[in-house]
Amino acid sequence: MSARSHLYVPADAPDKLTKALTRGADSVIADLEDAVAPDRKEGARRSLRQWLSQLTTPVWVRVNSGAALEADLDVLADGVHRGCLEGICLPKAEDPADLHRIAGWLDGLEREHPGPPVALAPIVESAAGLAAAVSLARAPRVTRLQLGEADLSAELGIEASADEVELAHLRGAVVLASAQAGIGPPVGPASTDFTDLDRLRATTLRLRRFGFAGRTCVHPRQVTVVNEVFTPSAEQVDRARRTLAGFTAAGSGAFADEHGRMVDAAVVRAARRVLETAEQGQPR
Repeated sequence: MSARSHLYVPADAPDKLTKALTRGADSVIADLEDAVAPDRKEGARRSLRQWLSQLTTPVWVRVNSGAALEADLDVLADGVHRGCLEGICLPKAEDPADLHRIAGWLDGLEREHPGPPVALAPIVESAAGLAAAVSLARAPRVTRLQLGEADLSAELGIEASADEVELAHLRGAVVLASAQAGIGPPVGPASTDFTDLDRLRATTLRLRRFGFAGRTCVHPRQVTVVNEVFTPSAEQVDRARRTLAGFTAAGSGAFADEHGRMVDAAVVRAARRVLETAEQGQPR
């Protein structure tokens, strides 16, 4: 199922983490990286380990890249055993070998304790990461890419205007890499301004038109807007259902719909994605 909203929560705030599970986000990401100050990392690991030991709802965790990665993974081992870790976000992803290493570590844990496979989501937020996006997307267990525009824009010297046209080539590259690798559409970047919800809606609509399937959030009040933007309308759902019904009636071949438009396999894939996303938005 395609998640629409991905809510980041500091890993050293167990109360916020628990509340986040009730805020309507399709995915909660406990953050050991940017949301935690360097001198609080070890405390955050202890807090996250304790929280995961009591958790019954699967969540994601954003780990630290580089030297801190091993300590972060050690914290997550019990979560893998208990089946409460849905996935791992790897920030500043640039080398597919890092993803292969994490995937190998997960393989070993899951052989000992079989359960739902843990997914990986590399975050593209550097020029090197963008250049390697297709290779990152093709690494084992990767189900989606995430785009980190703040760091990438800073590195490239991009100053985005109101219509964000300067970011188009970055967004297009990540969407294209995901499609080339045959994984799901990428997750869009967070907006650090959680007070201007009208602008959040406008920029999220822009991401959806670019081909993104969801967006990260840094505050619970952003979740409702992001969910609404990425939830298909009743008209879109009805059209998708009629498309699939026509496809079945035609014997799973190309056909002309009631408006005289040709429907082929690509249109059918898009229709299925609409219904999958609509299902994600149903009350659980």
